[in-house]
Amino acid sequence: MKLFFRYLKDYFREIALLNFLITTLFVAVLIFINYLFGIETRIRAISPWYIQLSVFYIFFTLVFFAAYFFADKNGFRLFTNQNKLFIILLFTAPFIFSLKMIHWQTPSLFTQNLNYPWNKYWAIILQLPLKLLLMFLFLWFIWKLKFSNESFFGLTSSFSKAKPYFLIILCLVPVIALASTQNDFLHTYPKVKNISFINDYASPLWFWKLLYEISYGLDFVSIELFFRGFLVIGFAHFAGINAILPMAAFYCTIHFGKPLGECISSYFGGIILGIIAYRTRSIIGGLIVHLGLAWMMEIGGYAGLLYFTSH
Repeated sequence: MKLFFRYLKDYFREIALLNFLITTLFVAVLIFINYLFGIETRIRAISPWYIQLSVFYIFFTLVFFAAYFFADKNGFRLFTNQNKLFIILLFTAPFIFSLKMIHWQTPSLFTQNLNYPWNKYWAIILQLPLKLLLMFLFLWFIWKLKFSNESFFGLTSSFSKAKPYFLIILCLVPVIALASTQNDFLHTYPKVKNISFINDYASPLWFWKLLYEISYGLDFVSIELFFRGFLVIGFAHFAGINAILPMAAFYCTIHFGKPLGECISSYFGGIILGIIAYRTRSIIGGLIVHLGLAWMMEIGGYAGLLYFTSH
């Protein structure tokens, strides 16, 4: 844990504090506007899908560009140093994640011959693995183009020194326990309630719920690979340590449909995980923390609903 605190101390020593405060204020304004007017809710209500995709892309691109301008102490230095690849990736990154944000009809191609509820169940189960596969292919191409002399955006096979990450998860238990008593948290979690329509059809029910949780967990593999791997370890080649804040701002916006507390904490949590990824050149630690947190929130949501429905 001492090493983590040293990483944090070194980070705030190296960055420009004013730029950190300006970027944080920018994110705070975005959060305020979202929970006042519902940015994500309004975008998700747009149809057809390609218009929704375009709006997500425009929104993410504006946030990402603005955050890079605010986070860099030299302002537009990165935009004017003739680094064409940086500019291309700056436009490409929001598009890759926008593809993940929209609902895909593709899984239905594999389930159209199934009867209800299994056609609906498998369409949900296949959604996130297919999105992970597409993101992996996009990032693999980018990695081969520029970054193939190092690990695939921090996705290594080394789990050495993993103990501190499990200690972080342990420290988060009281926070999750407290959140599990809040209505906005229980309105969102557990996510497994999204497949409650199979309750009268599946036996044993636990197996089909477990399969959903595994699929749900794969979503965090794609998130860590994209945000901490691509946007931090990859973009650090161009922006150095200044790649962390724009990533955290972008990361915060994908939580706009979540409870307010989770959205706010995602910004600061994104910074911490970004610092760890930047220093270790690995996303394994962040993946351990993120998966542990996600599944704890599932358990917390389930326990909270169980408690309140029995009282």
